[in-house]
Amino acid sequence: MKAMAALVLGFSLTAGVALAAVEDEIRARIAPIGDVCVEGEDCGDIATADAPAAASDEPRSGDEVYASACQACHTTGAAGAPKIGEQSAWADRVEKGRDTLVTHAVEGFNAMPAMGGCGSCSEEEIEKAVDHMLSQLE
Repeated sequence: MKAMAALVLGFSLTAGVALAAVEDEIRARIAPIGDVCVEGEDCGDIATADAPAAASDEPRSGDEVYASACQACHTTGAAGAPKIGEQSAWADRVEKGRDTLVTHAVEGFNAMPAMGGCGSCSEEEIEKAVDHMLSQLE
């Protein structure tokens, strides 16, 4: 009987140690990966990053807008977009005039969404992007 009690006690201790190890592993996996430090609070030795640079109030150039928003379709011809620099693809469009091209780019036309799909672009930037693409035809 004493042997049986010793055996049960041994299994219990072993199971308790194993359970504690599993609980430690779980705590490690769900531990926070960082701390939040609010400006103005003493955060001790927590490293803080500088604030991002303020966005410029100046509109982006046509080349910048083209590279960030227009290039995907106007380089590949996706969804029927005329490829930049391809005279024959632009000929009928150019005949309608620059103002019509700008209006189509701003309001959307056929498969092209409004603002050329650039949610962060101003109308002035879209106009500059159209001018950039037209300048590639010369």
